[in-house]
Amino acid sequence: MVFKRLMQAMGVGGPSVETVLANPNCRPGGELAGRIQVVGGDHPVDVSYIALGLVTRVEVESSDSEYDVNQEFGRAQVTGAFRLEPGQRHDVPFRFQVPWETPLTDLYGQHLHGMTMGLRTELEVARAMDKGDLDPVAVHPLPAHERLLEALLRLGFRFARADVERGHIYGLHQQLPFYQEIEFYPAPQYAGAMNQLEVTFVTDPRQVHVVLELDKRGGLFTEGRDAFGRFTVDHATADRTDWAAQLDGWLRQSLSRRGLFF
Repeated sequence: MVFKRLMQAMGVGGPSVETVLANPNCRPGGELAGRIQVVGGDHPVDVSYIALGLVTRVEVESSDSEYDVNQEFGRAQVTGAFRLEPGQRHDVPFRFQVPWETPLTDLYGQHLHGMTMGLRTELEVARAMDKGDLDPVAVHPLPAHERLLEALLRLGFRFARADVERGHIYGLHQQLPFYQEIEFYPAPQYAGAMNQLEVTFVTDPRQVHVVLELDKRGGLFTEGRDAFGRFTVDHATADRTDWAAQLDGWLRQSLSRRGLFF
């Protein structure tokens, strides 16, 4: 009997949990729907709660090192406490709100290299938490994001990679403690003057704040440095602007100010 209680305390013979998504594809500000299937083990348990949270890999920079962590965000509790008898099945339907600032993982059917995203199910029994497995989730761009990304592709930029960095962008209000950078190789017409272009979206229900970071090439008499551009795109009016022309104008102006555009 003592051995059995010890095994139970270690979680052996406890409940099993499986999360089934109706559709693993979503957009920022949208939702994920599905159900959580909990099956009792070989002894009764009191479940304290079941919670869901999105998890992504975040790059953390400290004074002397860089490292990656898996960070949960957008957490939501989907049940309160309940009793689960041996072998009993408990189905929990859910609708999980995806935060507006959720990083993108897929573009035009292609996964963005460097991005990971998953929905994690957490079940607590007797103050012991089972984090469970990550169910992969694909986050696609909103129309406003697509207009900007399409404009870059039309100009000849090529996607390089994406990552998520912990921190806040100066001057912008963020709900999440991190932001995404989508990196592009320069289009041929700018290749002699810049190394890469980084794009960050900070999205809310009304608009998208767009931050452009331009890594300039240094010349014989000039020092390479970064330049920044910032503007907003309303969801309702994103289709009314020629973004390729707007971006081309800003890039040429920024590069010419440093004498780097030929």
